[in-house]
Amino acid sequence: MIKNIVFDIGNVLAGFVWQDFYRSFGFSEEIFDKLANATVKNPMWNEMDRGAMSDDELLAGFIRNDPSIEKEIRQVFANVKGMVVRYDYAAGWIRELKERGCGVYVISNFAHKAHMDCADALDFLSQVDGAILSYQVRLIKPDPEIYRLLCRKYDLDARECVFIDDTERNVTAARAERMAGIVFHNLEQARGELEEMLTGAGGR
Repeated sequence: MIKNIVFDIGNVLAGFVWQDFYRSFGFSEEIFDKLANATVKNPMWNEMDRGAMSDDELLAGFIRNDPSIEKEIRQVFANVKGMVVRYDYAAGWIRELKERGCGVYVISNFAHKAHMDCADALDFLSQVDGAILSYQVRLIKPDPEIYRLLCRKYDLDARECVFIDDTERNVTAARAERMAGIVFHNLEQARGELEEMLTGAGGR
């Protein structure tokens, strides 16, 4: 029986819209591509989420990836407010689930700077029963330990949890830890699959 819903944040409860954010600066397509390759598309981005490096160390690392765009990298990372945007349905969905008696939790790959600068888009976090943000625990999905940590910290039975994430490998990892899983494609699809699980129609 599913008693606890565990959400990812990015592109599930809030939008990770780095492309729109970068384009908002009015950069050329060449600069946009360079920025993407030096930051979001670079393996160092995982270290940003892992929290193993300070914000200053990360900025220096991104600049080393492509010194030709140092000015633009500094401009973008002065404040990343707008890289994560609120999904208006998130707070209502969480409230609805809690009113039905479900526990609601979060596991998300999330960077310290994004947490600080985009706090207004994450107001739903005050409503959940617990959260694991990757930078706080030095772990990123799909490392199995991050799912185990949630269960230990909040005394949850993994078999009573369903994990909802937009990335299939992260859901696969949760299933390997005995959680049920839903790959989020859109709100209607995810709500439908979750409802089947909660009413016992969907099984595992």
